[in-house]
Amino acid sequence: MTNHDSRHIETLAVHAGRTPDPATGAVMPPIHLATNYERDATGACPRGFEYTREGNPNRQALETSLARLEGGAAAACFASGNAAAAAIFQALTPAQHVVIAQDTYYGTAVLLKDIFAAWALEATFVDATDPEAIAAAMRPQTALVWVETPSNPLLSIVDIARAAAIAHAHGARLVVENTLGTPVLQQPFEFGADLVVHSTTKFLGGHSDVLGGVVVTNVVDEFFQRLRRIQVIGGAVPSPFDCWLLQRSLKTLPCRVRAQSETALKVARFLATHKRVERVLYPGLPEHPGYLTAKRQMSGFGGVLSFTLKEGAAAAKALPSRTRIFTHATSIGGVESLIEHRASAEGPDTRAPQNLVRLSIGLEHPDDLIADLAQALGEVPQPEPKPVFPGGRLLRTPGMPQSG
Repeated sequence: MTNHDSRHIETLAVHAGRTPDPATGAVMPPIHLATNYERDATGACPRGFEYTREGNPNRQALETSLARLEGGAAAACFASGNAAAAAIFQALTPAQHVVIAQDTYYGTAVLLKDIFAAWALEATFVDATDPEAIAAAMRPQTALVWVETPSNPLLSIVDIARAAAIAHAHGARLVVENTLGTPVLQQPFEFGADLVVHSTTKFLGGHSDVLGGVVVTNVVDEFFQRLRRIQVIGGAVPSPFDCWLLQRSLKTLPCRVRAQSETALKVARFLATHKRVERVLYPGLPEHPGYLTAKRQMSGFGGVLSFTLKEGAAAAKALPSRTRIFTHATSIGGVESLIEHRASAEGPDTRAPQNLVRLSIGLEHPDDLIADLAQALGEVPQPEPKPVFPGGRLLRTPGMPQSG
């Protein structure tokens, strides 16, 4: 089946962008590792490929698949999610201005604060869950509104349609980071988004074995053509093998994401009743402030959740080492469940509360994951005793500052 017209995402995930290999009839496409391609007698490249930085059969197939899954017109794949975000900011000019959700992936915020600020690209960080805050930050030179919904790691929800209306009223584009939502659960173009961004490393890859990013556009306009040129000239493109791995993973995306979402909701409900848990951050719970918005613009609530512990930072830092099924590691979206003290991973500029633990739900049985969390939460950590000399004087451990 080739170029199937179905709008059902299960069918698109399996067939979009895929054709049997014309040379061998292989159902799975080969990996095209060539860096250059043969020219004809006139010097042209009649097969459409010249140099792999500019184009590659595997990347072309992946971009076609991702564009169709998101319901967009075209896509540009990059070597990482941050490279995809950076290309969008590079496509702007120093005189322009970005309004961005303060609750956005910390790597995106670092790009704007540490890299593009030196290029005089201005950015205003706002509470994007409040449409009035977005509107108040708009300027005549605002070119872009950037939101992430659900956000990582605080799981806040932005009303995409209202954000799009505000952006468009000021002549700006709306970018939606859809990594946690995925095209399975959320289609931002249906609500007015102009560009959709993913870290393909996460749910789209789904197996913790490939790095990548993508920008999908609703219209192939001058801005996207500029972004495409940045992709080609800058060269931050995924390898053919990375593209092949991602294309392989897309086939199971709808099944994986729906199963992960169903389990995440069960885990969230368990944590919401646990005596040691202060708060569960998951848009699938009715008490979540973005629940109604998420229910309106999503078909499921995703496979990531966070929760805070009543005992504070020490308890949150200790918890990941007590789990037996959850792996203590960074990232989200894989088939294996992960747990992380997010503030430690993000560093001193983090917006994550110090008592917050983030979970990425995999494909394990929900009962096993809940039992693992139950046993890990079963012991309340006690403060570590300070080492002292026999006479009671404090023992100064290496690195401990001297009292003044």
